[in-house]
Amino acid sequence: LPLLLEATLLQLASGSHHPFYNGFYYNHLMNDKGNGQEKVVYFNGARLVVETSKDPVYSSNGANVTLPCHYHYEPDLEAKRKIRIKWSKLRDDYTKEQDVLVAIGKTYMAFGDFRGRAHLRQAGRREASLVVSDVRLQDDGKYRCEVIDGLEDESDVVDLRLQGIVFPYQPPRGQYQLNFHEAERVCQEQGAILASFNQLFQAWNEGLDWCNAGWLADGTVQYPIRLPRKPCGGLHLAPGIRSYGPRHRHLHRFDAFCFSSALRGEVFYLDHPAGMTLEEAKQSCQDAGAEIARVGQLYSAWKFLGLDRCDAGWLADGSVRYPITKPRANCGPAEPGVRSFGFPSKGRFGVFCYKER
Repeated sequence: LPLLLEATLLQLASGSHHPFYNGFYYNHLMNDKGNGQEKVVYFNGARLVVETSKDPVYSSNGANVTLPCHYHYEPDLEAKRKIRIKWSKLRDDYTKEQDVLVAIGKTYMAFGDFRGRAHLRQAGRREASLVVSDVRLQDDGKYRCEVIDGLEDESDVVDLRLQGIVFPYQPPRGQYQLNFHEAERVCQEQGAILASFNQLFQAWNEGLDWCNAGWLADGTVQYPIRLPRKPCGGLHLAPGIRSYGPRHRHLHRFDAFCFSSALRGEVFYLDHPAGMTLEEAKQSCQDAGAEIARVGQLYSAWKFLGLDRCDAGWLADGSVRYPITKPRANCGPAEPGVRSFGFPSKGRFGVFCYKER
C-alpha cells in the first residue's frame, strides 16, 4: 500500500495539470483527444481583454483621482452585453482583497470607507474607470479592475501612489517603546499612518537614513540605511532596507515609520517675545483660528510647501521642532530636514499652527 500511494502521488505530481483561472474551469477547456494539448475555447467566441495603466497613478491627500480601466473583445463584439464590474483594493502580497465597488450597468454600490467617495466613470465605450474623491492616506495601494461577462472573467491591476513623506517617530518616553498597535495609533495622532514597505523604499531612494528600527503597516520591522556603519548592521553590508522581518504585534516594541501626504491647509509659526509654554502655545493657535500642528503636518509643510523656519516651535505631541529647507549657520546640520529638540519638560518656545484652507 505505501508503494502504491507513493506511485500515485508521483503520477499526480508529474502529470499535466488542467488550466486554472480564478478557481473555476470556465475560461479554458481541454480538448478530448487525450494528447495533453490545450485548446482554448471561449464561450461567446471572443476573448475578453481588460487593461489598466501600466504606470502608477499619483495623487495626494484630499484630491480626486481616476484609476483608468478599459475592456474590449478580440475579435470585437458589436452587440451590447450585460457586464459586471468589480473594483477591489489589494494587499501588496495579493493575499487579501478589500471590496471597493461593484456595478452592473448604471447601478453600482461602494463599500466601507469608499461609500460616498467612489463611482465609475463610463464616459467612453467599454470604460470601467474608478473615480475616488477626497483621497485619504489609506487609499494608497494596488487596485484590481475585474470585468465579468457571463462566464468570462478578466482583470488587471493599477497602482495608486500618494505623494507623501515618511518620517521616523519615537514617543516622549523614548526609543523602542511601541508595539504594532501603539505605533498605528501614534502615527494617526500625528496626522499620518504607518508607512508601507514601498513608501519606506521610496523614502530611502530619496535619501532617508535612519538607524532605529520601526514598524511598517504589514507588521514587519525595518530601517533604511544609506551610509553603512557599525551600529546599523555593520560596515560591510551594502546600503539598503534592513529588515527584522515580521514581529509579534503585541509583545515586541520598536519605533514607527509614519507616512503623511500633502496638506489641505497651511502651517504657520507664531512667536511671543518671552516664548510660550505648551499650553500657552495651544491657546495661541486657537486664538488665531487654528490648532497646534502635528508632526506629520510639519513634515508635509516642509516637503511640499517649502516651509523654512530657523525658530523652534511646539507641536501637538509636546515635541519642539523646526523645518529647514535651506541649511545655514546656526540652523543645525548642513542637510535640509526637520530638526528636533525632543520633548522638553520645561522651556518657552514659539509654536507651529495648522489651519484648514
